[in-house]
Parts: sequence; structure tokens; C-alpha cells
Amino acid sequence: MRTSTLAARPRLLRFVLSLVLALLPAGSVFAADRQSAAIQYAISLARPAEHMLHVTMVLPPGAGERDLQLPVWNALYQVRDFAQFVNWVRAKNANSNPLPITETNKSRWRISGAVNGATIEYEIAADDAGPYGAQLNSHHAFLNLAEVLMYAVDARSAPMRVQFVDLPAGWRVATALTPASSTDFSAENYDRLVDSPVELGAFEENDFDESGGHYRVVVDADPADYNLPKIVADLHRIVRAETTWMNDRPFSTYLFLYHFPRGPGGGGMEHAYCTAIDVSARVIADDPLALPSVTAHEFFHLWNVKRIRPQSLEPVDYTQENYTRALWFSEGVTSTVEDYALLQAGLLDASAYFERLGRAISVLQQRPARLTQSAEEASLDAWLEKYATYWRPQRSISYYNKGDLLGVLLDLQIREASRGMASLRDLFQWMNRNYAQKGAFFPDSEGVERAAETVSHADFSAFFQKYVAGTEEIPWNDFFHTVGLQLATVSTSVAEPGFTAEPEFGGVTVVNSVGTDSDAARAGLREGDTIIEVNGRVPSANLDQQLAALHEGDTLYVRVRNAEGERQLQWKLGSREQVRFILQDLPSISPAQKARRAAWLSGEDERTDQSGNDSPENHSPEQARP
Repeated sequence: MRTSTLAARPRLLRFVLSLVLALLPAGSVFAADRQSAAIQYAISLARPAEHMLHVTMVLPPGAGERDLQLPVWNALYQVRDFAQFVNWVRAKNANSNPLPITETNKSRWRISGAVNGATIEYEIAADDAGPYGAQLNSHHAFLNLAEVLMYAVDARSAPMRVQFVDLPAGWRVATALTPASSTDFSAENYDRLVDSPVELGAFEENDFDESGGHYRVVVDADPADYNLPKIVADLHRIVRAETTWMNDRPFSTYLFLYHFPRGPGGGGMEHAYCTAIDVSARVIADDPLALPSVTAHEFFHLWNVKRIRPQSLEPVDYTQENYTRALWFSEGVTSTVEDYALLQAGLLDASAYFERLGRAISVLQQRPARLTQSAEEASLDAWLEKYATYWRPQRSISYYNKGDLLGVLLDLQIREASRGMASLRDLFQWMNRNYAQKGAFFPDSEGVERAAETVSHADFSAFFQKYVAGTEEIPWNDFFHTVGLQLATVSTSVAEPGFTAEPEFGGVTVVNSVGTDSDAARAGLREGDTIIEVNGRVPSANLDQQLAALHEGDTLYVRVRNAEGERQLQWKLGSREQVRFILQDLPSISPAQKARRAAWLSGEDERTDQSGNDSPENHSPEQARP
């Protein structure tokens, strides 16, 4: 039940709000913003039971005919057509007289007669859960603003102001936007506005200071499902490790937004001054590293992709796909640094890290598509990931998976070529200084190659031709022997579920293949089914690992959903031989290999030569092999 009188009369409030916006006298806050060509938004949350937002947009005087665009994509590399949620759009002038408005394509509208300004109103549904979505319900609201706010095509760079009205009693607002009041925020332009998600509700909040920065932690979840002091303690370690590794902190305040749903859900979305992260409460209970891992990944994105940014992603085109060949670096190598941060934060030890590496190598080697699709091509094809068939092992690899491994190999090869005097850390710091801090964007893989060659003083063209742009098999041991490790294979008999499935954005796991003559097929499992539960539990991000605990003859209970609804399936598991890869010590490890491994795992360069002659600046160019 609402206690606010205005909240109980949203139509009256909207009328008053639009009238005030149109008629405010000179000298008022909104009038001053109009004079500086600011665009105003007011988002009403008066109808949470219907998941319905009412948006009022006020355009200052300008051209008589103006186009309004609602993005077709944001956050995910998927065209999602947010206009599907729009019920209606109307426009009026400063005298509240209707203005002509015409839909020119599925996501764009044109208004006429706007020379003296205009007020646009529209209704848009918001029930898209997760860190990439927009959702309003009786419990809370989380808004990825690109899903709900149109922009004037000719004024995307104008100052922006957004107000949240009709909040239920007891709700607060958390966002990285600049506050004018507790419900009123501003941004320098539309891109900055929609790069700042908003949490509204009766959330729990904590904060802390670390390495010169102030950090806010906002959690919307059942208090029984998380330990906030533990989360904050881990965050201290993670932000200290990453800001130290980068020797940089390009913000004064940073916001962590967390949701821990009890059902399926997961993932994280990076932003320049905050991150939004969902992890299933059951996954957190089962895997102590689940939350620190995604947190370390998303936090490092504040450099890699948000500031150290590929030229191919700029400027953002909200009307169609933005293609890039660099996601193997922007996403995959961020996963490399994620593990490094956990190591340096003391949340992951060396043996567990080697196990993670072995599993990642196994994932890549078990996909035949590694021989036909390069890391760059996987980056370009990111827009196909919404299709279950694309995830088939014969069709694609993951730029996350191969990019993660390429980051490790690139690090080891830079160390080898520079005789331990440079590393992946130097590459990132160089790119930060020469691109991010100069407001420049790097030229995709070519920019990464240039950085590697600069810090190592070696030729990396063969590395990039073979393993980044090409599909040659990776000679793993040629890289790992430099740190006293070798890759070995172990063949074991494992349970055969009869299907394969992959996690997709939003935390859902989708079946991408079912064996033609398998018990899974006979039980009714189909390609494209979304897996809700496996033996009563939410599927983990690594379903193969979850199924590995089962045995031949066990009964598998799977709850799935598709367009026809939900159904419960069950069948007995068969068996198959599986080859997996493990990293182990070489029979004999030299002192140089031990020193290199120690430096690698600590994220440091080797500074062992006291003569002063072994600095990267004194290296002559050489071929980086293999």
C-alpha cells in the first residue's frame, strides 16, 4: 500500500510535472538548464504491479523537426529492440497542444513543430531482470537507462537531467550519476547517462575507503543469502590488487550494485564508475569464489573496455551492431587479469589457479571450432550469441575462453622476450598511458600487438598471426615450460548426459545440442530449451563441472523451459571417455624457471640483474617465439 497521496494519483502528478516543466519561470533550475540546451527526463514509478514506467522527456527550443531514437541494443552485444516494450508515444508544445509525431522505423520517432521546445511522453514496460535489463516491480527497480530513455538524435551530446518520481515509501536511489538531490541526477551527455544504471528500493548499503578511493556497496537481496562484511572485506583486497597492478585510479568514487536472486540469474555489466552484478544465491552458497571472480572481472573493466577502448567500438551506434575484432582482448584478457587479481588478493592460490587454467584449456581443446574460427572472428560474431545453434562446439569458440588463455600466453611470451623485464602488466600500463589517459582509442588487435612489441622490444607478429587472427594449434608447452610447467592429459570415464549446453548472457543456460539417439532426446530434451534446474539446483556457470560429480547409472532430473512452458524431465546417465588437460611441474625446474613463475604469479616483472644493463629499453628487437 502506498502512503504518498501524489503516488496514488500518477496522472495528476504527470500533468503537474509536464506543466511545471513547460512554464517554469526564468531563473529556475529547469529553465536554466533549458537555456544551456539540457534535456530533461522524469521517470514515474507509480505502477510497479504492472511493471510500467511513464517517461516524460522535455526538449529545449531547437529545430522544428527532430528525431527521437530508442536504442536497439546496449550492454549485451545483442540487438534486443527495446522499442518492443513501448506502448505509446505522444508529444506536445509548451502550451500543451499536441504536436505531430510519426514513427519512422521500429525504434525512431519524428516530431514536428518543436522549434520552441517540446514535451514527449511515453509508456514503457520494464520487467527485464538482470544486470543488463530494466525492471520495475513491487520489490525494487533496476534500470539500465538505455532500455527506457530515448535520445534526441541531434542532441546526444547535450547535458542530461533525470528525475525519479512516484517512488514507493521507503525507497532510495543508488547510481553513479551526479546528484542534485536524492531523486534528481545529471550527466554531461546521453552516453554518460546510460552508462550509469540505477537501483531504487529499500536496499542495504555499506561503504569503505581503499587506496585513495571511496567505494559504495549496494545490495538488493534477502539478507539471509549474503554476508555483507565478507563482501566488503573481499572488495578491499580486489580493488587494492587491481589499482596497484594498474598504478592508477581514474575515479574518486565507485559504486558496486549487487543482486543475489534465488532462481536462475547471473552475470555482470561494467560501467565507467560502477558495476552491476547478479549472482544466484545458490551459486554463492556452492562456490565461495563465484562472487569475487565476477567482481574482479567487472572492476577491471573500468580500465579495459571502458577507458582502454577499441576504436571499433567508438562512437557507440545505438541503432545497429557495433562490430569489433578486439573482444578477445577487451573481455577475454580481462578474465586473465581477473585471476591475477584473485591471486594477488590472496583469494586464489597457485594450485587452484593451475586447475582453472587446465579447465580453460580443456574447454578450448574440446571444441572443434578452434581450428576454424579465430579469436578475432569470435569477437566479430558476438552478435550471434543469442542463437543456441551458434554455441555448438563445431560452430564457435568463446572469445572469453580463448582470450583468457591468450592473455596468459601473451604475458609469458612478453616475459620471455624481455628476459623477465616486462609483462602483461606493463602492456596494460602502457596502453593506459598512451590511449586512455590521452582520450584516444586503440586500433583493435593491432594496438595490442604494438603495445606488446613496445614493452618487450620484440616482434610479436607471428604470435598475433597464428593465435589471434589465425587458428593454428597452440603449442602450450612451448609457453609453459618458461615457468617450469607442462601440460599433460588425463583420460577418465565420466557420466554422459546426452546433451551440451552453454551459459548465455543473463545467467540462463541453454541447450545447444542433443544426441540423436540419446536418453536425453528420448526423455524429451530439445535444442533451445532453457535449463532451470539440474537435480534441484540452479545450473552453475560451468555445467560440465556440475555434471562431473555424477556417475554412470545416476538419474538426472532436469527442469527446462521453452515457448511451450516448463516441464520436468528425467533419464539415466550413460558414460564416455573424456580427456582433460592438467598443468603440472616439469620433472626438473631450474632456478630461472622458479623465478619466472614467482614473478608471473605475483604479477611483477623480474628485476634480478643488478648491472643496470638488462632494462627493456636496451633490448634489441627479436622474434617472439613460438
